[in-house]
Amino acid sequence: MRLLLTAVLLTMIVHAQQPAAPKPKAFIEPAQTDEDFTIQGEYVGELDGKTYGVQIWAQGGGKFEAVSHLGGLPGAGWDGDRATMTRVIGTRAEGAKSAAFESPDGSIKAEVNGASILVNNADGVKLMELNRTNRESPTLGAAPPENAVVLFDGKGVNRFPKSRVDEKAGALMEGITSEDTFGDCSLHVEFFLPYMPDARGQGRGNSGLYLQGRYEVQMLDSFALEGKDNECGGLYKIAAPKVNMCLPPLTWQTYDIDFTAATYDAEGKKTANAKITVKHNGVVIHENQELPGATTSAPKKEENTPGPIHLQNHGNPVRYRNIWVVKK
Repeated sequence: MRLLLTAVLLTMIVHAQQPAAPKPKAFIEPAQTDEDFTIQGEYVGELDGKTYGVQIWAQGGGKFEAVSHLGGLPGAGWDGDRATMTRVIGTRAEGAKSAAFESPDGSIKAEVNGASILVNNADGVKLMELNRTNRESPTLGAAPPENAVVLFDGKGVNRFPKSRVDEKAGALMEGITSEDTFGDCSLHVEFFLPYMPDARGQGRGNSGLYLQGRYEVQMLDSFALEGKDNECGGLYKIAAPKVNMCLPPLTWQTYDIDFTAATYDAEGKKTANAKITVKHNGVVIHENQELPGATTSAPKKEENTPGPIHLQNHGNPVRYRNIWVVKK
C-alpha cells in the first residue's frame, strides 16, 4: 500500500511540474496574421464545362486542407453531393509564398499562391486555374426596419449592460446579454470570427447566439469542415445546418433568424416547442426547425417567459455588430 501511494504521489508531482500547453493564438486583424492566412480562402474555376469550388483552410505550421465541390461553392452552385467532394492535404515550405497539393495517386498537382490555384497533371500540363473569390453576405449592413428594437448599432446604441466594446472594430465583445427580452421575433446579427490556425474543434473561434437565453445557434470557425450540429450554424445537439455556409475567419458574417417561442397552456404545460428558421450569410440552413428544449449551456431554463439575446463567451475573441430585433 505504501508503494502504491508513493507511485500515485510521484505521478501527481510529475504531472504538476509539466507546463500547460500554450493557448492557441487568436488573430483578429488581417494585417497581424501569419504567412498561411493569405493562402486560406475560397477559389472558383471551370474544367470541361463544369464549375468547381475549392475551400482551403489553414491548419497551422504551413499545413492546409483543400476541399473541392462540384458545381461551385456551398450556397453558390454546389450540388450538395458529399460523395463528389474531395479533401487533399497541402503544405507550404518555410519562407515560401505558395502551398503545394497533390492527389493521393499523384495524378494531379496544384499550387496555391493566394490569388489562384494552378492545377496540373503528373506531367506538369496545366488542367485548370481557379481564381480567389471573397464572398460577402447579401444581408451584411442590413438597416433595421422602423419597428425594430436596435440593440447595437456602433453609433451610440448599446442595449447590452456590462458589455465591452472593441473601439477599433466598432463592435461588441463576447459574453453579453441584452437588457430587452423577446418572445416571437426576427433577429439580425453580424459576427466576426478570429483566425486560430493552431486550434481545433470547439476551441476554434467559439461563441454562440442564444434566443431567449435558451436556444443556441452555434458560432464557430468551421470554414470548410463537415457542418455538424456543434459547428457554425448548428443547433447544438438538435440539428446540423443543411449546408455549411461558414466563410473564412476574419470575414463579417450574418445570421437572420425567425423565431417562434414555445407555447404553454393555462396550467403552464408546454403545448408546442419553439421553432426557428435561420439564414446564414443569406442561405437558409434551418427551416421551421423544432427546438425540443433549452440547449446545452443555456443561461436560462425553458419556461413560459420572454428571454434576452445572449452572445456567449467561450474564451475566444468573437465580435458582433448591427444587432436588431423585430417583435412579432
